[in-house]
Amino acid sequence: MHKNLQTAFSQRQHMLSGDFEIYYYSDSHSYYVTSHTHGHFEFYFFLEGNVSIHIDGTEYLLQYGDMILIPPGIAHFATLLGREAPYRRFVFWVSQEYCRSLFSVSPDYLYLMKLASETGEYIFHYDEIAFQALQAKIFQLIEEIHSQRFGRNAKITLCANDLILHLNRTVYEARHPKTAHEEQSLYLNLLQYIETHLNEALSLEQLAKEFYVSKYHIAHVFKNSLGISIHQFIMKKRLSASRDAILSHTPIGDACLMCGFQDYSSFFRAFKKEFGLSPKEYREIYMREDCCRGR
Repeated sequence: MHKNLQTAFSQRQHMLSGDFEIYYYSDSHSYYVTSHTHGHFEFYFFLEGNVSIHIDGTEYLLQYGDMILIPPGIAHFATLLGREAPYRRFVFWVSQEYCRSLFSVSPDYLYLMKLASETGEYIFHYDEIAFQALQAKIFQLIEEIHSQRFGRNAKITLCANDLILHLNRTVYEARHPKTAHEEQSLYLNLLQYIETHLNEALSLEQLAKEFYVSKYHIAHVFKNSLGISIHQFIMKKRLSASRDAILSHTPIGDACLMCGFQDYSSFFRAFKKEFGLSPKEYREIYMREDCCRGR
């Protein structure tokens, strides 16, 4: 996976950049690295291998999904315990100077750094879905570093800052779960937003950006509140709106588009599955019944 983005391992423990550096390592043999400290923050994302890490005198056996944050001045080293699988990880270094510049923008960027430095809590675990989302952000940053595209430097900074903020947000939200009132408020706001934006793209990703929460949280809140997925709800609302439009003498093709369907064939199939009739058949039956009532 992304082998072209891997970095040859170096035992260098100091930064060459004044801001941040990121590496993707995959090794089939061990390198002897003694206990050491850094003058920068080190984020370490464990992917694969039989590895333990020693931090400030305590040994931790690592598992997929572990994110380790080691503050400046904290002694640490990793030990390869076996060679059954490659030793794969990301390493992300962030200088103290860069952290201070981010803090001047928002203290939220340094929530995690402060937590690790003040409490001695260094290991944070992500479930599989959340860790895959995190890896996507990491690869986006690494791919941009390897690219030669227009705006590369600006994009690299944006990706790095987004990654740092994402790490802070996910750990903060895990420690500050939403209250029942907050979740109900989010649910009601989602209902209102969907109702008034049926003709627009309503993907989980787009809703997450609109409400500043993760798409996984939105999906969880919605399923708990209504018992069906948000995708199912949006589909039912669009079909109901298109039916009402058709019965109000809106041309069927126009009703399809104005209710957010991207193509007629998918609309036709969904409509027939929901109501048991094609849009044209549904309209004709309604018109006959209307005529009979008018006699």
